[in-house]
Amino acid sequence: MSSKNLVENSNDTTNKFVSPEYIRNRFASIMSDMYKHEVPLYGELLNLVHDINDTILKESTEIKEQLENTGEITRLNMERHGAIRLGKPYELFTMRRLFKVMGMFPVGYYDLATAGVPVHSTAFRAIENTALNQAPFRVFTSLLRLDLIDDDKLRERVETILEDRQIFTEKALELIDKSEKEGGLYKEDAETFVQEALETFRWHDTATVDYQMYETLLGQHRLIADVVAFKGPHINHLTPRTLDIDKVQASMEARNIPPKDNIEGPPTRKCPILLRQTSFKALTEKVTFKNNNGNGKMGEHKARFGEIEQRGVALTQKGLDFYNELLGKTRKATGGSPTAENASEYNKLLQENFKVFPDNYEALQTEELAYFHYFTTNKTKNISKEKVYTKADLNQLLKDGYVTIEPMVYEDFLPVSAAGIFASNLGTDDAKREYEGTSNQILFEKDLGEPVYELIKWYEDMQNETIQKCLTEINA
Repeated sequence: MSSKNLVENSNDTTNKFVSPEYIRNRFASIMSDMYKHEVPLYGELLNLVHDINDTILKESTEIKEQLENTGEITRLNMERHGAIRLGKPYELFTMRRLFKVMGMFPVGYYDLATAGVPVHSTAFRAIENTALNQAPFRVFTSLLRLDLIDDDKLRERVETILEDRQIFTEKALELIDKSEKEGGLYKEDAETFVQEALETFRWHDTATVDYQMYETLLGQHRLIADVVAFKGPHINHLTPRTLDIDKVQASMEARNIPPKDNIEGPPTRKCPILLRQTSFKALTEKVTFKNNNGNGKMGEHKARFGEIEQRGVALTQKGLDFYNELLGKTRKATGGSPTAENASEYNKLLQENFKVFPDNYEALQTEELAYFHYFTTNKTKNISKEKVYTKADLNQLLKDGYVTIEPMVYEDFLPVSAAGIFASNLGTDDAKREYEGTSNQILFEKDLGEPVYELIKWYEDMQNETIQKCLTEINA
């Protein structure tokens, strides 16, 4: 859907505020342009993904119809997710307010410390299906866990460094206030907001610390250096959605795009589940570090890369537990995260272990392993009206052909995969670290300023909404 069609907020015909979807689309579009300029290889990656998607849609009527039925076809080639890492609670609190202007809300809590990364996170995205299809942009947003820095003096120094920075422009903060007070933004203010908000995500090649401090931070964890040593949370990747990630992985080198060694997530399947991700390896970028004599010291930093994702059907809690069991079994057998050396062995074992996970949508629905959209068929006009149909009749209605299903796409993320992407594309062993302590969702939500939406409940609610719509139509 073009952004022109999203300008007027249909809920406010008096003031003509632009819709959050319009602002979100504009922001995603200009951020993509900025990232292509900063990281030219990302533009080549987009071209590759679009070519493969176009080929698959021409060759597979089934996939095309599935995406048309769920409304996802319109968003496929504009699908993006980005990722940022924040340093202090104020930044998370204000980022929530900034994303709310774009109609994006915190969904899910992710503890990456268990996977060797000292952050906890949420994903900001739209929460209505129509809004997702109009503007699917989402940002995986992490907050540094200072409590996991084991050097007391360094932790205090990091707090001071972060306290001295302001990652938001004054004008962006003014427009966030204005949107909150007035209930939205007019088009001129929205355009200014998008440009001002973009400054928070821009790359800066000048560090805010000297090289010695950078090396000290690097010694703690590469991500800590990335968060603390710079002026702001530069967007570290943007991610297009592909319909066949194996084809993308196999085609990257031919376009001079250096792929990571292994695709993260579940194995190749006829019916994709959850999320599979790969990337090109992080760029080595020139950085100027502070120096006491006034002359900056040149150095290098790795942070930004290009990621690709293939999204499959969302799993229920039962399905997630089964997935995690099989993934854990594979990793235990291969000694943890896959590496360049054992990638072939890992993938073979993963494929073998997942043979017990049903690979057709009917079985996934019957065994309540995944979530689906439910639709009535043309047969419903001949259905008996002698009874009132309820949710208990759903499987029989499916069997008799009065109702059909389409997979509900997984809109969110996988902590282990996120940590794996980070570790492998940066060429670091940091993700093998083990952090003591426990998840702290209560503290995260306190810093955030509101609770996150529960992942499982969101998918349950979405599925129930489509079931109720079917029952209403059948009982009419």
